Amino acid sequence: MRWLPLFYVAAVLLIEPITPVEWPVSFLLIALPLVAAFAHGPVTVVCVTVFAVVLEGVLAGTPCCAGRSVGYQWDRHYVAAYFCTALIGTLGTILAVSRMRRERTLATVRFVAEIAQRVLLRPVPHRVGDILVESFYLSADAEARVGGDLYEAVPTTHGLRLVIGDVRGKGLFAVETAAALLGAFREAAHDEPDLAALAGRVETSMSRRAADYAGSDMAERFVTAVFAEIVTPDRVVRIVNCGHPPPLLISSAEVTELETDRSSPPLNLGVLVGEPYRADEHPFRPGDQLLLYTDGVTETRDSDGAFYPLVQRIRSWGVLPPRELLDRLHHDLLTYSDNRLNDDTAALIACYIPDEPRAPTDPHAL
Repeated sequence: MRWLPLFYVAAVLLIEPITPVEWPVSFLLIALPLVAAFAHGPVTVVCVTVFAVVLEGVLAGTPCCAGRSVGYQWDRHYVAAYFCTALIGTLGTILAVSRMRRERTLATVRFVAEIAQRVLLRPVPHRVGDILVESFYLSADAEARVGGDLYEAVPTTHGLRLVIGDVRGKGLFAVETAAALLGAFREAAHDEPDLAALAGRVETSMSRRAADYAGSDMAERFVTAVFAEIVTPDRVVRIVNCGHPPPLLISSAEVTELETDRSSPPLNLGVLVGEPYRADEHPFRPGDQLLLYTDGVTETRDSDGAFYPLVQRIRSWGVLPPRELLDRLHHDLLTYSDNRLNDDTAALIACYIPDEPRAPTDPHAL
């Protein structure tokens, strides 16, 4: 866009010599200041306007360039073109000023959004004991940085505790709901020895918050979530699924969806069901990986409307390190959807570092 005015002038100069004298192509220069206003500041637009008027005069009355006599410069049609160019230049200058103000405002909003994103989704710990943790967040809107998807990893004395969730709806209410849930989880993760009790405490916090906003859209917000707890000494992972897509257990031999016989209700809806949360336990051995993700991953569609086959894709990639797996997933989602994501996507992966083989001891060594 910054080079477009130059290309525009070059096109006019190329067309002018090959057109009849009766066809004054120089009139196209009237639009030049407007073309410049899309990518340049007001000072540049003023200079381009002056240049356009001068060039119109040159093309109007220079025999060597346009084949017209000098008298054509003051023909009423050309004089009208000069005034029109000056008028468009004035409007273009105003447009450039307005555009630059909007760009500064947008830059400020982006900066604030990025700060909010860092507060809401702070970086997860990369390594906790024998567990590697990686994450990624991909917004459906290229200009947005904050949404309703959330994740967190908290090392505790009860094991590494993870959560991933998706708030119903979009906008500021969704962000506020996500922030409230993460705050409750970060606090309760250290206090509750039982994972199901942890989910219940977060549910209580969300219900109490909804009661404060009774009668508003905020009170109707619910969150699908998965709580996970990895206890390496016991080599187990415990899962509480609150209406969320099931996690994937990735081992050297298979990719398995950790389905539950009875999924718990989404958070902020548990009071309607009245059933306690229940944790499922699965083996989690060295070398295994646990992938948590939001429904934005599995609901990504291709050009034919087919959903993204997450399990099949991961199986086809083989065993990959956590960071490489998430990078592959990230790029594969963009490719599959042709860069047209309809929902935010987030993923969190925890890998139990394999036991390193020990070097054999030499019985004859001193």
